[in-house]
Amino acid sequence: MTTARKPNPSVAAMVEIMEAQKAAFIAQGPTSYQERIKELERIETAIGQRVDEIVEAMVQDFGSRSRHEILIAEIHTTLSMVHYTKKHLKKWMKPRKRSVGWLYMPGKAKVYMEPLGVVGVISPWNYPFYLAMVPTLSALAAGNRVMLKPSVFTPRTSQCLKDLLGALFPPDKVSVVFSGPGVGSAFSRLPFDHICFTGSTNVGKQVMAAAAENLTPVTLELGGKSPAIVGQDFDVQAAADRIAHGKFFNAGQTCIAPDYALVPKNKVNQFVEAFENAIRTSYPTLENNPDFTSIITTRHFDRLHHAIKDAEEKGAKVIRVNPANEEIDPAAKKIAPTIVLNGTDDMILLQDEIFGPILPVVPYNTLDEAIAYVNARPKPLALYYFSNKDRSVQKVLKMTQAGGTCINNTLLHVAQDDLPFGGVGFSGMGSYHGPEGFDAFSNKRGVFFQGSPCSTRMIRAPYSAGFEKALRFMIDKL
Repeated sequence: MTTARKPNPSVAAMVEIMEAQKAAFIAQGPTSYQERIKELERIETAIGQRVDEIVEAMVQDFGSRSRHEILIAEIHTTLSMVHYTKKHLKKWMKPRKRSVGWLYMPGKAKVYMEPLGVVGVISPWNYPFYLAMVPTLSALAAGNRVMLKPSVFTPRTSQCLKDLLGALFPPDKVSVVFSGPGVGSAFSRLPFDHICFTGSTNVGKQVMAAAAENLTPVTLELGGKSPAIVGQDFDVQAAADRIAHGKFFNAGQTCIAPDYALVPKNKVNQFVEAFENAIRTSYPTLENNPDFTSIITTRHFDRLHHAIKDAEEKGAKVIRVNPANEEIDPAAKKIAPTIVLNGTDDMILLQDEIFGPILPVVPYNTLDEAIAYVNARPKPLALYYFSNKDRSVQKVLKMTQAGGTCINNTLLHVAQDDLPFGGVGFSGMGSYHGPEGFDAFSNKRGVFFQGSPCSTRMIRAPYSAGFEKALRFMIDKL
């Protein structure tokens, strides 16, 4: 005799929220421009009132995380996107005129931007506020309702999100769903009108497969091994400083962090020395340094240690930069900034996205060789190139593919509100931020308005020999 499996109450609650949001969307219709602006303003005010609470939640979730980095990368960037969206929303919402072929005149064609309905947002742990709020903001600006599932690894920040959004919106407008057994996969299988997922490539595949059951379109922001190429002409010290900043911001737990550096072979030693100096300047101590962030969990901490050990056992030269020579307590979950030389393709660090404060340095002889190295691997989420020669810059842009690119710096392209952010190939699909965010969560409805007299009466049956002759003439002229 088999026992019937009891329904998961968490999953049942999600289904109930989904049904309520869909019903409310149908009953109430799209929100007006004025309503959307008011929603954005309420979010803006609420974030400003809860800054300290949000910061403290993230510090506690990580064990140690730079408060200044939180203010820069989580609070300021989110508020900047709110401000930018408010400024441009009216323009984005307007019907967009399109041309009409002369055969169909008189007539007009327009594209109407309409909300999709209910959007599911699955956000990660590494930037748990920013990467939850920005797609939510874009979805709301496009007139949708939102169900947000934040990461289980940052429970305090998730609770902040739930409290903040719960105080501003009824559940049939915005709901925050906490993870539990079976909740993650069940969330992706709900019949959303769109899903935005930020996370690993492997989980992204699972989300896409689950969404396919309902033919739900997806925006996938994944990761990969984002290269930093140092051009032969560029100042090595400046490149090392900027790559170090991008690599060790949030202890490398950034989807667009430089994953490895391609450096001219004749400048590797100079680069390593400059990179070490940059580390010592920014992080003179580690364990009790509030500017140097902890690894999020013990599992990720152990994963990174295993990858370093794997490289050492396979012949890599590993340089741990610990300026104060501290005995770091493993409970602090901090890994000393690490440089890896003589890496080979069979090493974990050269195969998998690192997501930690470790930088393999790969020498190259020519720019073509560096480009070939990048192109032999899956398309990255970000690519960084350091050169003051426009011809070289254009060559790299033309001969490589990446979700986004920053020239002569790292990370900063994602902070530009007017640039799309997204991946390509294994690093993701679709993009959001700015107008692309509004478009991602909108249905572009094409509408044709027939004027008078109706032109199609000239192209209806019965067709004459004269009509065919005229039609063939028009085809020949195209």
